[in-house]
Parts: sequence; C-alpha cells; structure tokens
Amino acid sequence: MPRILIAECKQEVSTFNPVLSGQEDFTMRHRQEVLNYHRRVRSEVGGALSVFDATPGVELVPTCSAHFITSGGTLADAAFKRIAGELLASIKAAPAVDGVYFSLHGAMATETEGDPEGYLLAETRKILGERVPIVISLDLHGILTDRMLEQSDAAVAFHTYPHVDFFGTGVRAARLLLRIVAGEVRPVTAKVTVPALVRGDELITETGSIRHAVNAAKAIEQSPGGLSAAMMWGNPFTDVPALASNSFVVTDNDPARAEREAVRIANLFWEHHEKMQVPLTCLTDAARITKENSTGTVVLVDAADATSSGASGDSNAILRALLDAGYQGTALIPIVDSGAVSAAFAAGIGSLVKTTVGGALDRRRFTPLPIEGRVRMLSDGWFHSETTRELWQAGRTAVVQTDNFTLILTSRAVSLYDRALFLAHGCDPEHFGAVVVKSPHCEPHMFKAWAARYVDVDAPGSTSANLRSLGHTKCKRPMFPLDPDAEFAPEVKLFQRGQGS
Repeated sequence: MPRILIAECKQEVSTFNPVLSGQEDFTMRHRQEVLNYHRRVRSEVGGALSVFDATPGVELVPTCSAHFITSGGTLADAAFKRIAGELLASIKAAPAVDGVYFSLHGAMATETEGDPEGYLLAETRKILGERVPIVISLDLHGILTDRMLEQSDAAVAFHTYPHVDFFGTGVRAARLLLRIVAGEVRPVTAKVTVPALVRGDELITETGSIRHAVNAAKAIEQSPGGLSAAMMWGNPFTDVPALASNSFVVTDNDPARAEREAVRIANLFWEHHEKMQVPLTCLTDAARITKENSTGTVVLVDAADATSSGASGDSNAILRALLDAGYQGTALIPIVDSGAVSAAFAAGIGSLVKTTVGGALDRRRFTPLPIEGRVRMLSDGWFHSETTRELWQAGRTAVVQTDNFTLILTSRAVSLYDRALFLAHGCDPEHFGAVVVKSPHCEPHMFKAWAARYVDVDAPGSTSANLRSLGHTKCKRPMFPLDPDAEFAPEVKLFQRGQGS
C-alpha cells in the first residue's frame, strides 16, 4: 500500500514590482483541507488526486498547501521564513511515506533567496531522506534550477499557453510518481539552458512557433521510455541568477536519449526565438485607435500591469491616455486601489464618490488620478476563476462609473487571465467600446476572437514586454533580447538520483 505525501507551495513574482509580497498574499491549507479543496477544482493537485483516488491501495498524506492569491512582487524574507517553516514542519510531522508529489510554480524569489523552490526541495530531502522519490510539477514559466532537479526524481511541466492543462499536468505527475514508487522506471533528466527571454503571440502553443518545441516534448512523453519532457521559457520578470529558458527530458534510465532529445527541443526553440517578441503600440496611438473605432470592442492589452505575472495592478496609464485623447466611448478598466475602494464603500451604492485611482502601489511608475464617479456595485471580492473554478479573492471591490468609464476597483491584485472579475461584477466586456485586459494572453474566446481591434499597448509597468526597459541585473548575460550578441551553444546537464549531476 503506497503512502503518498502531498505538498504545495506556489507563487510567481516580478522582482521589478516595488511592492513586496507577504504571508497575507497566500492561502494556507492544512492536512484534510488540502484534499477537500483540490478535489473540487481543476488544479495540478486536483489532477494528481484524481489519479491517486482511482488507484487501489494508495494512502494519501496531505501536509500543507501555500498557494499565492495572485502573483506579486518579491516575497519578503520574513514571510518566506514563516511559510517555509510551516510547510516543512508539516512534512516533518508526517508519517513515513513511499513517495512525494510536490506542486510548485517555479518563479518564486525572496529578498535574498533566488531559488526558494530548490530550497524547499532540499529541506524536504533532508527530512525524508535520499530514498523517497519526489516528483514535482511546474508552470512552464518556472525557472528550472539545478538544485530543483538535484533534489527531485523527476519534473513535469505545463504544455499549454495560455494554460489550460493545470489538471492534466497533475495527472501526468501522479502517474509518473506511482511508476517510480512501484519500481517500474528509473528516471534520468537532461536539461539544456537557452539564453533567451521571450514574450508574444509566437508562444501561444496552439498556433505559435513555440509549438514545434512543445509538440516534440509531448511526443517524447508519449513514446516508450519517455517519462516527461517540456520547454520552459521562464518568467522574464523574475530577475534571479538562474533566469533563462530551459528544455528538459526525463527518460527511463536512458541518459543518451535524454541528452539528445533535450538538445533537439532546445534547438527547435532557438530556431524561432527572434520572432518571440511583442510588437507594441505606444499609448498615444492606442488611444487614437480606440477613439477612431466605430464598431465593436477595442481590447487594450496592458500586459505591463499583468497581475498574473507579478505586477501591482494599479496602473492607470491607459485610463489617462484615453482621457487625454478625449475618448467618448464606453470603457471597462480594472485597477487595484484599496483606498479608492474604501471611499466607495463609505459613499455607498448609488452615491457619488470623489477619490483618486491608481498609483497607490507602484509609485515609481504611476501617480494617483483624481476622479468623481457614481458607485454602481460593492462586493466582498470573492469569485470563481472562469478557467479552473478556483476561488479567487480580490478583497473588497467597487464598481465605479465616472462619465463613460466603468472602473472595477479591487483592494488587492487578483489574476486577470480570464473574464471572471468582470463577469462576477456584472460587466460583460463585449458590451463596452473598449476594455483593458491586464494579461499578456487569455484563451482566444475570452477576448481576441470577438474583438474589433486587439492592441498590445506599450504602457509602463513591472511586467512590460519591452524587456529592455526593465533593468535586469541578476540574470546571466548575454541574454536575448537584452543583448544583441546572445548566442546559443547547447550544453547538457544530467541529473539522476544517487548519481549526482
């Protein structure tokens, strides 16, 4: 009867966001609560549980889940110390186990620790010993460090962007772990690091040129002896020493094949890397395009303030640009500003409120904008993700209409890679002349498929696709597109438990 330990610690940060994340930005769940929650949602842990629950004889040992409410700035050291302490204590208190499934993201960073996931895995290994197999699941925006692979037996990563395979990734990880526990396979991992930071439509796995590398990885997983494979292009906003893109391949004790295939995937990625940038439209032109549009909805993509990538969410740059252009159509715009929300609550539904919006958090880039508007809705800010049905928490939320602009003001950042925030507050994006989407990519049906115009805006922000504007100081150089002389010569690192790297 295999006994499987379940653990989770996930956050994605932008180190260019000046606002530190804290423990209050995480939801902590313990023991049975971990299972109860994830059995209801389409998360990675949910996918893994579907496999374990369907396998006779598996005994689950849930420990602790530390799940970020949304991405944010660098995690404060003190907060990470408390979170890691709580998680590791729960692992230490667990009974002896035969295997571990650890759900991670891969793009965490604290004030002094550039590889928190590697640290957690190393400490877990100290507690459980060298013989207990550990399988980790990762977001393809994770930064795959050597320490993460040294301390785990195998990794499994997303294959889709926009991400629609949360659940499926957990399924793959659980199946692989059970095979390792049963002694059916002995994984060996090859990793190739590529000096490139990439963004843009070419990374959409259904249609973009990234599909060549992704499809190669998927084919390896489906072949005899191929246990796991992926192309991970990291989060370019998490500026840490290991930041880069990485291919990896896990085979059943076949290091030569793992090396060969990891190089092939990396080459398929590098072959197209120069196209993997976003053509951006300046704020003035974006406002002009919106003003001149006469039918349908203009979707203004403010990926520079993408809360799901670690931005603060309090940008008012596009709102200012539309006001300056004299735009007279309707617009729907989300902004994080707890002070403005408090003012709206104090005024009450139907009342006028005078306040400022934006510039409350990232004061390096934004300044507060005075408005007067009518409060249309107030809520507690709890709603379900359109994508995974997970429960999201925006804090107290107010819908304020100021002239032709409808502002959804939240007390805290929340992921905006679907329409859930809008729809939960009575606002259908298709009913507006313009909508600001603070996410680099959403599933096509959510916005792009029906938009009259879809404009990637060159706005300021801590997750700007204009990567040269951010000021990377920690990642290795040269690095595309930060340096014109970045070159790629594949080098392979091998990892196998008990044999070093």
